[in-house]
Amino acid sequence: MSTLSLTPIDPSVDHALQAIVTGASTDATCTTDLAAGPWDFDTRPGYGPGSSMGDVIPTGAPRQGELPAAYREAGEDELDARIRAAKQTLGDRVVVLGHFYQREEVVRHADYVGDSFQLANAALEHPDAEAIVFCGVHFMAETADLLSRPEQSVILPNLAAGCSMADMADIDQVEDCWEQLADVLGPLDEADADGRVPVIPVTYMNSSAAIKGFVGRHGGIVCTSSNAATVLEWAFARGRRVLFFPDQHLGRNTAKAMGVPLDRMPMWNPRRPLGGSTAEQLEDSQVILWHGFCSVHRRFTVDQIDQARAEHPGVRVIVHPECPMEVVDAADEAGSTDYIRKAIAAATEPTTFAVGTEINLVRRLAAQYPQHEIFCLDPVVCPCSTMYRIHPGYLAWVLEELVAGRVQNRIRVTSDVADPARVALERMLAAKPR
Repeated sequence: MSTLSLTPIDPSVDHALQAIVTGASTDATCTTDLAAGPWDFDTRPGYGPGSSMGDVIPTGAPRQGELPAAYREAGEDELDARIRAAKQTLGDRVVVLGHFYQREEVVRHADYVGDSFQLANAALEHPDAEAIVFCGVHFMAETADLLSRPEQSVILPNLAAGCSMADMADIDQVEDCWEQLADVLGPLDEADADGRVPVIPVTYMNSSAAIKGFVGRHGGIVCTSSNAATVLEWAFARGRRVLFFPDQHLGRNTAKAMGVPLDRMPMWNPRRPLGGSTAEQLEDSQVILWHGFCSVHRRFTVDQIDQARAEHPGVRVIVHPECPMEVVDAADEAGSTDYIRKAIAAATEPTTFAVGTEINLVRRLAAQYPQHEIFCLDPVVCPCSTMYRIHPGYLAWVLEELVAGRVQNRIRVTSDVADPARVALERMLAAKPR
């Protein structure tokens, strides 16, 4: 059981980082560089402070130009006031979408806050807005562009806000994988007597528009952590096996919960012939897992769960399905960001929750539900490095530019990619979570 908090909980990760840097807090962080403005790193290749050393950003990844000094030098209160003023001036001409993992100083200005599945729907629900400002990462803004009207401008406040997991499956690697699978499994568009093709491609929402276009061209579908089981059921009804990318953990955890044996889920490493498997293993497979992962959710461990249980008897452990299988198995529950939020909201008695997902959401939930004790499984303050590239300075800049009649950082997907990608997304939007 939990005790009631006597003082308000500050949901701001930035405030926590500043306290660590100044010595006002003894908490640990993965890097004190997170306390600096993201513009200090915009000109450098990479995913930003806090990213894994193993996450190598692709050549040619988008970079952000220099943010004007007025926004770099403004304090939190000034930026907050400027954002509010710009939004009031723009009115219904603009809608601001904010992902659950965005920092508090940004997400408070969002007209709609949600996970990737919810925000994909929200982009459809604002057909009259001239601009959609997407406070998230690049693949999310691409998805909003795919689903919005052609005359709507989708804006990403900082072009350097990418996603290392999305970059782990590039289109050339996926096309090569498809060709190798055809060599083993035969023509991939020929159905058997039951009407099922050899393999259905399924991509997680956390992928580029090019990957979504590939999936659309080959009879596949997009999924999110909210509807992954429903999507896999859809795919198994149409194919003898699934090629799931880019996140191995979501694919493995979802398929395992559906009864797929682990020995029928070989890994596909794009740097090895046949992905590192034998032809026999691929023929016997039910789910072929791409060798990708989320660096944030890979930080969570079984040891952290054991420590939480030792220090907080009766703790309820909830983790995201992007976590490794061992972590999901050791937790009490696993679910999408929206599942985690709803589970905490539904708890009627004061409860202690240990949550395995991005720290901005965890701290926000702790502040929103002070009757519970809510903490992040990982004690190290380390937000998603790319989500954290969206700073209120960038949001103020793109909004004030809209007030002045200028569109900055517009995200566009070319029609040759957009058309098949929309097909895959429409299939996803029709596959409602169970």
